[in-house]
Amino acid sequence: MTGELIAGEGNRLYYEQCGNPEGKPVVFLHGGPGAGTSAWHRRFFDPEQYRIILLDQRGCGRSVPHAADADGDLRHNTTWHLVADLELLRRNLAIEKWMVFGGSWGSALALAYAEAHPSSVSEIVLRGVFTLRAHELEWFYEGGASAIFPDLWEQFLGPIAVLERGRMIEAYHRRLSDPDPAVHVPAAIAWTRWEASTLTLRPDDDLVQAMTDPRAATAFARIENHYFMHRGFFDEGQLIADVGAIRDIPAVIVQGRYDVCTPAMTAWDLHRAWPEAELVMVPDAGHAASEPGIARALREATDRFAAGG
Repeated sequence: MTGELIAGEGNRLYYEQCGNPEGKPVVFLHGGPGAGTSAWHRRFFDPEQYRIILLDQRGCGRSVPHAADADGDLRHNTTWHLVADLELLRRNLAIEKWMVFGGSWGSALALAYAEAHPSSVSEIVLRGVFTLRAHELEWFYEGGASAIFPDLWEQFLGPIAVLERGRMIEAYHRRLSDPDPAVHVPAAIAWTRWEASTLTLRPDDDLVQAMTDPRAATAFARIENHYFMHRGFFDEGQLIADVGAIRDIPAVIVQGRYDVCTPAMTAWDLHRAWPEAELVMVPDAGHAASEPGIARALREATDRFAAGG
């Protein structure tokens, strides 16, 4: 069943429900920000046990206005708008509490939402933890990860003039904000290809091709860059500092050992601050939820919570 959430500032957000209408409610928070949801995201939940809710966040997927379009204004697209959207959706669906499940950017949004509304959350499942601290962004977008992927990094540098390469996020922001498609589309594809090419332990050409579709890549890159320019609209270290609000909520953190996009240091820092949350370090995986070991660990977590464990 699909629906449309009428959010503020003219946003109409696509959502869908599947699985058991009487089952345990869970909301899936996609990554990016700006990636949108896909049908395969349902596979992390037993459809006989869960009432599964997938939501396309502001500006992407099947929500409108779309960030790839001329009217895709991002002024009202912040973490706290998304948190309010989630709480509005929960209330509209008459759900008392739901499990919050998020990976990559979705893990940051899950933490922000749960810390703001702990009484609305029954359990938390996180994957590839990302909290948008300055050193996390600098690692992946300002040159740190080039030590592992120098060839791919060189492609990422390509659209940027040499004198601008000291601040890559800002340099891309200028191009992604340009109204001329001849400027912003190639920049969006280059930005998105860098991430898509580094998500998995082994290269996945099909994933890269899907993510670099021009329209999807434009929304993805514009929204992601907008959030990174604003450090996720968080104070530095806020999400980890505020875990006291959610310490009593059962939680599992799943992290790929060889995750280059969101390295294990962040999951480890979160776990140290929140030892009650179980940390599952997958020894043979990168970042993507589609990695076999990560997918298996996520399904084990949701199966256990469905059974009351």
